[in-house]
Amino acid sequence: MKRMFLALLLVGLPPCANSLAQTGLVEQASQLELRGDFIAASNLLVKALDDQALPAAERQRLEFESDRLTRIRKDFPYTRDGLFAELKKSVKGITVEEFERWVQEGRFDSREIDGRRYYMSSSVSNLFFRYPELYARRMPPKKSADLEKRRWETCVAIKKAALAEHKPYVLPKRFQVTMTVTARADATPAGEILRAWLPVPREYPFQNDFEMLSASPAPKHLDDKLSPIRSAYFEQPAVGGRPTRFQLSYEYTTHGVWFDLHPEQVRPCDTNDPALGEFTREAPHIVFTPELRALSGQIAGDEPNPCRKAKRFYDWIADNIKYSYAIEYSTIRNISDYCRSRGYGDCGQEALLFMTLCRLNGIPARWQSGWNTFPGAKSIHDWTEIYLAPYGWVPVDPYMGIFAMRYATSLKPAQRRQVRDFYFGGLDQYRMSANSAHEQILNPPKQSMRSDNVDFQRGELEWGRHNLYFDQFAYELELKEVKPSGRID
Repeated sequence: MKRMFLALLLVGLPPCANSLAQTGLVEQASQLELRGDFIAASNLLVKALDDQALPAAERQRLEFESDRLTRIRKDFPYTRDGLFAELKKSVKGITVEEFERWVQEGRFDSREIDGRRYYMSSSVSNLFFRYPELYARRMPPKKSADLEKRRWETCVAIKKAALAEHKPYVLPKRFQVTMTVTARADATPAGEILRAWLPVPREYPFQNDFEMLSASPAPKHLDDKLSPIRSAYFEQPAVGGRPTRFQLSYEYTTHGVWFDLHPEQVRPCDTNDPALGEFTREAPHIVFTPELRALSGQIAGDEPNPCRKAKRFYDWIADNIKYSYAIEYSTIRNISDYCRSRGYGDCGQEALLFMTLCRLNGIPARWQSGWNTFPGAKSIHDWTEIYLAPYGWVPVDPYMGIFAMRYATSLKPAQRRQVRDFYFGGLDQYRMSANSAHEQILNPPKQSMRSDNVDFQRGELEWGRHNLYFDQFAYELELKEVKPSGRID
């Protein structure tokens, strides 16, 4: 009956439905999705899109909501039997009874979709992240002691150099990078122009000397070095039956960072300062919900000092949030609260949670993201910066606090605390940062929806007004260290 009511309601909409009506329609579709009725939600949106008089902005909104349903389905591909089959490959000695108990305990992210329960694509990996006591049963075993040691050694070396040289930016490294993004054959109709945006290093005090070496095809546009979402933009016609490749090679220099922070010297910043005020306000995925206000009060207590307060937030996340691979950010309504409510998240979700807690307390906090290029651990990565007067913008990587305290088990307790504390005000050289804010607009803007409307690390592609989602292209970043050139004195 409810499906019929919603269908009749939709049919009754006037040809030029206003924004209020569209907002109500999106809410109806969202409620259906949350109840697991994806077919009804999709039908509701598709029917609305039949209205040729829809304003462009409203059409784009409804198109995204429709595509979002497809994206969620892609993130939850496993049936119960399919998940068990995957677990048998990775968990030594797993039994049916054990699996059923884990399902009942809610150890796996799942969604009810049109009458059937489906499980997240990263369920197996996340089982080990959330329940590290199962590491001994992992097949094949994952050996990380060498990586953990090198992480600790890097932190120690950077801190030592910063203290010796009396400056925060030290030990420069220069990297040569080749990024390749390849659209699969026939993802774009033959002859159509495929447009691509690839991330490139933005200039920061710790990251500079960008030099483009080669590109194929030649880029049509390269963003200013201070762009908050720096990209190289390409166009290329698609050829039938052949993949379309975009490739960019460049060099850049990045420094290790460590600020010798003295909390007693930190003073509250002026939130009326236009350069800082925007980083203390609410924003997409940084929402001051009652739950986050309560958590902020619980952690901060009556501490007035901004530096000590931010460190409390950082330490709380390190001790209480578990790492997990994430569903696509574009499918989540409020990422920071998603992380808080579940007690787990990936690096970007942890970063947004930390940013929200800081901004709630008048501490300017902003996004920083691109790639973690640490040898043996290369991946896309997100972290943060906070503004502490008189030091300025200092890096904070909430994920590394979690890594140190929860997963770097081969290190001694004191070494783990050293790694944790280093990444509050410190950063290793193995970063490529393309973004200084989240939810930014590419230049030139995409005509279609984004595959990731929060972050920008893997690239974005489209033809006409058609987005190419992540399952339609591959991305790869190859990197090697070369002789440094230039330093910050």
